Amino acid sequence: MTRPDEPVRQDPAGTAPRRGAVGLGARVEIFGERSGPGCAGAWLLIGPLAWICSESVGPLGTIPLDHALRRPADGLPYEYFFVGRDGSFGYRQLDTAEEGVPDTQLQPGFGVALRFTRARPGTSDVFGLTSHRFWVPMRDLNGPVRSLGSLGAPLDDTLAIGFVIADQARVYSAPKLAKRTDAEVPRLTRVDVLEERTEARETWLRVGEERWLRARDVTRPVRVAPPAEARPGERWIDVDLERQVTTAYVGTRAVYAAPASTGRGAAGSELATPPGVHRLWVKLAATDMDNLENLEAEENYAIQAVPWVQYFERGYGLHGAFWHRAFGRVQSHGCVNLSPGDAEWLFRWSSPRLPEGWTAVLPTEYEPGTIVNVH
Repeated sequence: MTRPDEPVRQDPAGTAPRRGAVGLGARVEIFGERSGPGCAGAWLLIGPLAWICSESVGPLGTIPLDHALRRPADGLPYEYFFVGRDGSFGYRQLDTAEEGVPDTQLQPGFGVALRFTRARPGTSDVFGLTSHRFWVPMRDLNGPVRSLGSLGAPLDDTLAIGFVIADQARVYSAPKLAKRTDAEVPRLTRVDVLEERTEARETWLRVGEERWLRARDVTRPVRVAPPAEARPGERWIDVDLERQVTTAYVGTRAVYAAPASTGRGAAGSELATPPGVHRLWVKLAATDMDNLENLEAEENYAIQAVPWVQYFERGYGLHGAFWHRAFGRVQSHGCVNLSPGDAEWLFRWSSPRLPEGWTAVLPTEYEPGTIVNVH
């Protein structure tokens, strides 16, 4: 593809409903062509209900593939950095970077996604090419960000899993406060729950041989029935606002669970995750997120290329978060934050599927969006 985020249509017409978008440099297989309005060339069929204009397609070898998304590592499709306290500038051309007027300005604390780095010709100054295709001096950036990878895990439908939410969960040799040991389990550790017992009004979880944790130090998925909107055997995602856990189901069978961070606002506010039964209305491999237009915000943020975004209600969705480690606690501006690895797992598991080389995909009648049940 010769243009970034080239629209894909459901029919060979510029006014047809959007099906998704294909990234710059992506290779596509062509199954047919047809003339139609909105394209001076021909509309090319690249998949079921997927048409692109031939004006955006070039022969193999003519498009630099280094502009495509990198293969993910621990759930991150790019290397991510944060702009240092003095801010920075971006330049369209590497050869003349910092020699003239900058092309963009980056505020302190904003997150940038880098495709790759390169030294400016004739110097030892290293610059990074952002997802917006600006060259930024690496000396102005802090990072790279270290991903938590996956905190969740596949399930065998027993739901015998938990995630430590205390900063350091004390280990007990028996379900009694007097049996305290010197051992501790770090926050966000995944544990297998082998037994549950209540003693003296305290609930305990056995997570190993003579290893007990207080239940209050652990969050766990709890089985819920499929929403009425789900067909028998359909895939759906459950978001538990009380427990801060997200669970993937196939019908009544739980297949994956992970700690989450949902909206920190009061119920009904802009910063609260909207409850109810929703369906994914678009999936994006990565997209920018910010609140720069909100003049009443207590603080501004801007993050480039937030990964594995699945919107289910307007601008609320599930996505990977690498800028905090508060999973298992409310934290977000309203979205369902997941570790990058967990977000990627759910993204690839849910419907509609994102074809190779695409940057966005929308549901169709034949491939509806996965249900997201928030409660």
